[in-house]
Amino acid sequence: MNHDIDYWLGIDCGGTYLKAGLYTLGGQEVGIVRQTLSTLTPTPGHAERDMEQLWQQCQKAIRELLTESNTAGEQIKGIGISAQGKGLFLLDKNDQPLGHGILSSDRRALELIEAWQQAGIPQQLYPITRQTLWTGHPVSLLRWIKQDQPERYREIGCVMMSHDFLRWKLTGKKACEETNISESNLYNMQSGQYDPQLTALLEISEIDNCLPPLVGASDIAGKVTQDVAAVTGLAAGTPVVGGLFDVVSTAICAGLQDEFSLNAVMGTWAVTTGITQGISDHPHHAYVYGRYVNAGQYIVHEASPTSSGNLEWVMGQLGTPSFEQMNQEVADVAAEGGDVFFLPFLYGSNAGLEMKAGFYGIQAQHKRAHLLQAVFEGVVFSHMTHLKRMRERFTEAKTLRVTGGSTRSTVWMQMLADISGLPLELSEIEETGCFGAAIIAMVGTGGYPDVNTAQAAIHPQMRRVLPDPERNQAYQQKYFKYQCLVEALQGFHSRIKEFMA
Repeated sequence: MNHDIDYWLGIDCGGTYLKAGLYTLGGQEVGIVRQTLSTLTPTPGHAERDMEQLWQQCQKAIRELLTESNTAGEQIKGIGISAQGKGLFLLDKNDQPLGHGILSSDRRALELIEAWQQAGIPQQLYPITRQTLWTGHPVSLLRWIKQDQPERYREIGCVMMSHDFLRWKLTGKKACEETNISESNLYNMQSGQYDPQLTALLEISEIDNCLPPLVGASDIAGKVTQDVAAVTGLAAGTPVVGGLFDVVSTAICAGLQDEFSLNAVMGTWAVTTGITQGISDHPHHAYVYGRYVNAGQYIVHEASPTSSGNLEWVMGQLGTPSFEQMNQEVADVAAEGGDVFFLPFLYGSNAGLEMKAGFYGIQAQHKRAHLLQAVFEGVVFSHMTHLKRMRERFTEAKTLRVTGGSTRSTVWMQMLADISGLPLELSEIEETGCFGAAIIAMVGTGGYPDVNTAQAAIHPQMRRVLPDPERNQAYQQKYFKYQCLVEALQGFHSRIKEFMA
């Protein structure tokens, strides 16, 4: 390793792994280290993370990355962190973790969300926050803690999200990063500040003084402390920037800059993202907005936890074949002709809070390949719910840029192209969270003047997948049947509610 070369460190805190990646200014990946993260489920519907264990895994990833790449801490010129959005990581009044961190997939606040919906709270919030309400939002979790754990609520000293917590551990400086906190329902999208009328509406005003200062994605939020340097191998004083919501990382890596392309993320969450210059009202749908990394720009996205996490679970239950074998089995089944459906709602739904996952149409002649094909199709059909809404907002978008581990499946990507009818551009960047975090660190430390310049200089490779018009036409019939099945089950849940009332 040449010790005269400068590097930037990107950390990605996801649902399953914490990853650390090392990059040159030209975008060359020097190394990636992954550490497994545990999700704790002390009660059904809860999804938590041990905060100190998370920090230990972060330290370990950094140490191993520097060791394996033979890199000196002094060569790291900046650090960025990308992480899942939403969730809640609390410190007490003595700056100690206050219980476990709570993840965005947590559903403990479901009854609270339903009560807020009945009371019309989302309609009051949306003009101010440009957010819907979700069980994993910080505000939902804070209100639940106030109701169900009042002693814990009274001890809250600081409200953060996961990458804010890790940044604090690295630097000793508290802050909430803007691309992430802007989607918390604590933030006024027009003013760009916290808004006490929001906490008052949600009856959690007590936490107003527990909200740390806002920091921009590329702003230097602090520097690595001596103590952290001693346990990680980093150099004390290394700048750490605000960081990124992970959907912003993927948008950067997908090269989004305008309204002519959309980004689909096929990871644990199904996300479709676009970039726009301003906030506008739309009569048919309440789009979710968030702050983007460029001044005056916003990220717009549709999302639900209905993507490849479903496949991982199903593979585990069916006797996991290799990824290559699984793709071959699906490829050997006649495309779009199967009559088995899968609803990819194992971890949540985009069709109603009550909806659950399941297969429909299984008969004795069906084999594992038919079930896997149904999962592939069900995930794409769920993505289509978001993609169709986003294309109503981004009417000029003609290309779909896809990121996530699912892009390694040629079968799945062809299916997405055929069902959507759009040409796909697949990013060759595997770890978009790490790379996006490193890019924002490059910008924050002067490596590039802005993100657009960085994108132009790095310009990752894309491969194209074109849709088959005949398959697109055939798939529309199956997609229609999928929608009918979802609607029928929504009616089932409505009738159950009426019966139980």
